[in-house]
Amino acid sequence: MGANFCMNYENAFEAAIAGIKKEGRYRVFANLRREQGNFPHAKWLTDTGVKDVVVWCSNDYLGQGQNPLVLEAMHEALEDVGAGAGGTRNISGTTNYHVELERELAGLHEKESALLFTSGYVANDATLATLSRILPGCIVYSDASNHASMIEGIRRSGCEKRVFRHNDVAHLRALLENSPASAPKLIAFESVYSMDGDISPIKEILDLADEFDALTYLDEVHAVGLYGEHGGGVAQREGLMARVDIIEGTLGKAFGIMGGYIAASSKIIDAIRSVAPGFIFTTSLAPVLAAGAIASIKLLKSEKGRELRMVHQRQAQYLKDAFVAAGLPVMETSTSHIVPLMIGDAALCKAISDELLIEFGIYVQPINYPTVPRGTERLRFTPSPLHNNELCDDLVESVKAVLQKSNIGFAANSIR
Repeated sequence: MGANFCMNYENAFEAAIAGIKKEGRYRVFANLRREQGNFPHAKWLTDTGVKDVVVWCSNDYLGQGQNPLVLEAMHEALEDVGAGAGGTRNISGTTNYHVELERELAGLHEKESALLFTSGYVANDATLATLSRILPGCIVYSDASNHASMIEGIRRSGCEKRVFRHNDVAHLRALLENSPASAPKLIAFESVYSMDGDISPIKEILDLADEFDALTYLDEVHAVGLYGEHGGGVAQREGLMARVDIIEGTLGKAFGIMGGYIAASSKIIDAIRSVAPGFIFTTSLAPVLAAGAIASIKLLKSEKGRELRMVHQRQAQYLKDAFVAAGLPVMETSTSHIVPLMIGDAALCKAISDELLIEFGIYVQPINYPTVPRGTERLRFTPSPLHNNELCDDLVESVKAVLQKSNIGFAANSIR
């Protein structure tokens, strides 16, 4: 019977894509070429030619991927040791660049040690998935809005998971109170939530962790480099870093490079280093990336970094204020540098994004399900220090024109 059955695999894949297209959330990647030294401007390469665009959705929040000091460090490393790392960290992929970068990251977060991963996603997934091996019977308390990488890591850990309502400290307390006092506990949450732009009540969560003897795992990927005296994140800004057990961050956003990491006590780091398959079996970051990250971190820890952070926050606030003045639907949740506009429909969100790119040279990707819940589709703008007032004003006028064309109301539809 089995020998006579012929599965049409191609049809299955075609049907999956058709369903995504029908929902209006099929993703098309724009072919962009960033212009070194001219961030946030880029070239959009199409079948019909090349068009100048302004990038409004980059996570290179400070333009560090274009910083001459960072590029110089990377060029020097390339000439010094070549391209690749040569293997996993356990075999031949540990270089002095990796060791120095981990020391720099540990210092940034005032921890004993740090551990590099190939991305922020891998850092979350590998670390959280490994904790169950080290803490049998652990219960993980996860914020409902945590990133997919955290959710996946917790799922793979096999730990019992209890989800608390987003930033709801009272709900977290109730879950902790209804858990066995003797069970190991871990509270996993973020500082800046990248889709709504809101910031978690870190102190209140840490107070609960102390009360219920729980470890804390704080994802600072959208905050490192951007907040705190030396760019250590929101926990540094609020004087709370020492109270967080594990801080996770990325090198691919404010630092402008690539990679992820955790920072914690030397015992925690050593355990994850020795147990996590996501670390053990992966080729390490190229030394050139580590060199660039070292230079970027050092720069953002300096007075120049503090100036960049000030300008960054100023431009984010300028854009928010300009959107609000125009009656556009800025999400009132945003208390950070992230500026989301609520659209509420996947197909419409993509259509608006396409119109902005084609007609106005503005590149901002639609944020649709599964990144955000259905019905909360949005455009997410990330102004940098290099998005000056003129660029912000042009953006607001362009968005107004497209939303008017799409028959979207302004002040009446605004959720501020």
